[in-house]
Amino acid sequence: MLVVRPAAPADLDHLLELAILSGPGFTSLPEDPDQLADRLEVSRDSFSGKLAPEERWYTLMLEESETGDVDGIGSVKAAVGLHRPFFSFRVVTNTQSSPSLGIKLEQKTLVLVNECTGWTEVGSLFLKADRRKGGAGRLLSQSRYMLIGAQPELFNENVLAELRGVFTPDGACPFWDHVAHKFFPMEFDEADRMTGSTDKQFIVDLAPRHPIYIDLLPEPARAVIGKVHPQGVPAMALLESEGFRPNGLIDIFDAGPTVACGRDNIRTVRDARRLTVAVSSEVEAELPALISTDSVTAFRAVRQRAHIEGDVATLNAETADALRVRPGDTVRVKA
Repeated sequence: MLVVRPAAPADLDHLLELAILSGPGFTSLPEDPDQLADRLEVSRDSFSGKLAPEERWYTLMLEESETGDVDGIGSVKAAVGLHRPFFSFRVVTNTQSSPSLGIKLEQKTLVLVNECTGWTEVGSLFLKADRRKGGAGRLLSQSRYMLIGAQPELFNENVLAELRGVFTPDGACPFWDHVAHKFFPMEFDEADRMTGSTDKQFIVDLAPRHPIYIDLLPEPARAVIGKVHPQGVPAMALLESEGFRPNGLIDIFDAGPTVACGRDNIRTVRDARRLTVAVSSEVEAELPALISTDSVTAFRAVRQRAHIEGDVATLNAETADALRVRPGDTVRVKA
């Protein structure tokens, strides 16, 4: 059975493997054991409540319960931009006209902004290639919203996600090569590493202070602005199905889009019901349901069959064991 559970420091080898598989541009999964170990400690302290709510960064692992294999990762960062700026480019449309000539022009520009301070971020969604079918990605993605819905007060009323921008098969990034690199004269991987491991002062020091006219950029850079990496297309579809939409912001390094949705308008947060657990040897249900615990501290999630009648969800013993719940406990269910 596939179970989504909190990450722990013992998951370092699993997390490093996923980071290597994720490839370039996946800022939240650097191929750095020290950074990943720190992240796992933050996740442990987030789930245990040792950190202040706004400091928490919850990391979730997708595990096959029978084998112990970890095949995917997702995360929820309670608040971005509180200690380090959360920079983006906003795509701004400027209109200019000359009535005497009968000419009206619309020029799009990129403007450096820091607009999302305090927002919650869902991210780090990545699965091994052989797990990208059969609903594993949807389970992992939706588990993040079940976590938010368990205790909404721990999260901001605005939720965002950043999608990785376009890279060529040989690992080149057109937007970086033609635009960002002009301001940050270093390798993409170095800028990516510094974004996750420093206070981002280098961005404050070096980023463009004036609008960049998109029409003046080389065509390869223009073509990828706001576009998603091919591996991110399924993730984008999952986000859109939950109600996320582009908000006009793009990443300053790879031009990948940012999407956003109100916390309480996220479909899974809104539609999941709190139900009381009953356990039976046989469960009659046509389709599996998304089921999670009703606690951030003890969070676990699965997609299994549940018979729902009134305010009671009847689970089989295997599902109850996977969630570590007993009869009379409360779970959240989205049919």
